[in-house]
Amino acid sequence: MGYCCKLMPNCFFAPLSSCCRSPNQVRRSWIGFLLHPKMALFGTTFVVISFLLFWAFLGEAEYMKYRDPSQPVNVRVRDLMNRMTLAEKIGQMTQIERKVATPQVLKDYYIGSLLSGGGVFQPRRPPLQIGDPDLVKRIGAATALEVRATGIPYAFAPCIAVCRDPRWGRCYESYSEDHKIVQAMTEIIPGLQGDVPANYTRGFPYVAGKNNVVACAKHFVGDGGTQKGINENNTIIDRQGLFSIHVPAYYDAIAKSVSTVMISYSSWNGVKMHANRDLITSFLKNQLKFRGFVISDWEGIDRITSPPGANYTYSVQASITAGIDMVMVPNNYADFINSLTNLVNMNVIPMSRIDDAVRRILRVKFVMGLFENPLADLSLADQLGKKEHKELAREAVRKSLVLLKNGKSTYEPLLPLPKKAPKILVAGSHADNLGYQCGGWTIEWQGASGRITLGTTILDAVKATVDPATTVLFVENPDNDFVRNNNFSYAIVVVGEHPYTETAGDSLNLTIPDPGPSTIQAVCRAVKCAVVVISGRPVVIEPYVSVMDALVAAWLPGSEGQGVTDVLFGDYGFTGKLPRTWFKSVDQLPMNVGDQNYDPLFPFGFGLTTKPRTAR
Repeated sequence: MGYCCKLMPNCFFAPLSSCCRSPNQVRRSWIGFLLHPKMALFGTTFVVISFLLFWAFLGEAEYMKYRDPSQPVNVRVRDLMNRMTLAEKIGQMTQIERKVATPQVLKDYYIGSLLSGGGVFQPRRPPLQIGDPDLVKRIGAATALEVRATGIPYAFAPCIAVCRDPRWGRCYESYSEDHKIVQAMTEIIPGLQGDVPANYTRGFPYVAGKNNVVACAKHFVGDGGTQKGINENNTIIDRQGLFSIHVPAYYDAIAKSVSTVMISYSSWNGVKMHANRDLITSFLKNQLKFRGFVISDWEGIDRITSPPGANYTYSVQASITAGIDMVMVPNNYADFINSLTNLVNMNVIPMSRIDDAVRRILRVKFVMGLFENPLADLSLADQLGKKEHKELAREAVRKSLVLLKNGKSTYEPLLPLPKKAPKILVAGSHADNLGYQCGGWTIEWQGASGRITLGTTILDAVKATVDPATTVLFVENPDNDFVRNNNFSYAIVVVGEHPYTETAGDSLNLTIPDPGPSTIQAVCRAVKCAVVVISGRPVVIEPYVSVMDALVAAWLPGSEGQGVTDVLFGDYGFTGKLPRTWFKSVDQLPMNVGDQNYDPLFPFGFGLTTKPRTAR
């Protein structure tokens, strides 16, 4: 588990000055824009220049309510909007990729938001299967501190998808197949944003202060229910089914004042969510009273048509009319801005829709204190990589592990393993591979192999845990004869999936890549073995269970490998339970708890327990 936890920090707010105007013409001297963490250095330089220019004008400018923090948020928003041109308003609705952003572009197009796409120093993150609301809230708070320490006040998290088919390549971003668990995990939102005060207006965005960040509930809605788990596909389900499975977590998120909601690439019964006015405006905004802003996914509006971008003007019209407030363009900003401007000028999109979008965006920026604190707080620098945060990550790892088998007989458990033994074997492709432990969205968009970041592999952790007199031998893929002839006391085999993200992770077979299965067979037929599976979801394991002495689902533990050895060797007991059904065969999929003919290898909620060795 990466100590930055299960999040993707994406945006940074900063002031931008209308430095080209005389004091009497200043209409917008302090409109924030978003910036990704990787833009911090560039952003800071540009911000400081803008900041100084702003103060140069301030002395001559008239009193402006939007600059006065004592004024109510809606008063400040109204005052600022009255000073803005159409171009400035549309700029606020535009989010662009940092690689195409320059100071001139930001100035000329009044850009409201920047982000950095996947593959540029992505933070470490665990898509761990955590079922503890208090723990996930503490993770959110620690994450917020580290994100804020970089000058970033916005995280594209949490993902509150309800994954109903593990063949989906984003299943590891979902907490569970059960909406009740996903609802409970929305407790990460007050961890990120801070606890909402009593009697706070329901649905109104909230950020407690400089130690918190804006959260984003995603992907609205039904992203985890697509046919055959195909990413961005069609979720075929009636309204009752959608609202009973995929919608409930949004009630909780909005009750906790989540500030933003991201729309799903997927469709509901053939209607693209990015064009679904019924769900975005009528339900989310009007019925649920959500008062934050709605943001598209990356090129999400382009994908309204097939092929993507086939009729871009229509895509702009359909998405903005549906109720999307900020568009993650992210590259062709000129086309988006020109298209939206023309649609407004031709009265195809009413000015009231533009004003609604900008009002929501500015509301979030005022709520989170951007206008008073636009720059990074350097006093938070010591929060980065903080020891307490790493310990929290380690705690999350050990609490999320699920023990699926312990001994070939109930009376002969293998775990916890003895720390003192003459010689032990550690094997498997994932035993000494930090990139494989972390999975996707780590450093690179699709993740990578090897020591891609700082952290502890499971092999490192084993060596650090066992008695100094114990010999630890690592052989990634030993044959059966080697294992039989080396007189090992026991073996730990660590295998699993290779990193993936989004569509690249879609799988119809869900098999463990070679040589994982052969490693299990070679080792476990020769010596007592504990198999640790590193994966973002249940995978095909039924053919090999009988030869194993112990089986642990470790999910994607990230950088803190010692969380795994904490329970393998009995410093702590196993307590984790399956948040999703572990199937016997992919032919059974989709299969979820409560279905007719429910016949899993390990059912939802299953998990064996052990006691810490000191308590035995």
